Amino acid sequence: MKLIWVEGANMFKAPTAEVADCCAAVESLTLPCGVYLTLVNDEHMRQINKIHRGIDESTDVLSFPTVNYPQGVTASGAAELIKQEYSDDEKVYILGEIFISYEHVRSQAELYRHSTSRELCFLLAHGIYHCFGYDHEQPNTQTRMRNMEEKALELAGIPRDEMPLCEPTDEELVALAKEAMYKSYSPYSRFKVGACVLSEGGRVFTGTNIENASYGLTICAERSAIFKAVGEGVKDFKAIAITAENAPPWPCGACRQVLNEFAPDIRVLIAWGKDQTDEAKLSALLPHGFGPNDLP
Repeated sequence: MKLIWVEGANMFKAPTAEVADCCAAVESLTLPCGVYLTLVNDEHMRQINKIHRGIDESTDVLSFPTVNYPQGVTASGAAELIKQEYSDDEKVYILGEIFISYEHVRSQAELYRHSTSRELCFLLAHGIYHCFGYDHEQPNTQTRMRNMEEKALELAGIPRDEMPLCEPTDEELVALAKEAMYKSYSPYSRFKVGACVLSEGGRVFTGTNIENASYGLTICAERSAIFKAVGEGVKDFKAIAITAENAPPWPCGACRQVLNEFAPDIRVLIAWGKDQTDEAKLSALLPHGFGPNDLP
């Protein structure tokens, strides 16, 4: 899911792009969508509240969905309505605009005794789910929305301190890989691929194929995801999901060798077309593979 920063992108270091993707995955939203995000101060937020809600005070987050969802319907069930919100500039369906007060981020992080990164990500997830058609006006809808928010944050690897990581399902891994696929830079092959690798600790890392005019410098989605994880100190993996649009995206030989370096028996899930899937162990895709244990 595309997160389009209007202002404040460098104010906090937080995995906001990953949170946006995880929100879409938990919602099972398969269309390439996006939201605008702006960080503002309390005075600016007060003015927005006063103009649009008649409330003369600041709040932590405000969302303005573009889709008028029928009662009880959320983004995953409103594909035809969402398709009316396509942006030629952004190349995605715009689901709304979100404003977050950075002063509230700081004060609430201190109040709840967690990081500003965690607070910003929570408020972002809250805003995104409003743009997905969720609300918290009634106890049952509030519980439903909060559960979705927390599941997305857990999937992004930033749960509340007292909560364990909730391991994503295969379907969620595939959904995250599809989100990555939409970000593919593949002007030469026009073959978009996305990947999502699951670590032994329950964290997920996504990647997409990035091509180059020299061809040889192109990197596949699988290696993009693995290198991102290793760059953050994660080297043990249990599954990887790989998606493409119209053909089964089994990993190439180079990607199989890179996967073998870290996880010789990793589960490889692939998805393509409308609902086509397949699965194999890397040991079956790369029999008699050569890896670190073969070196003296």
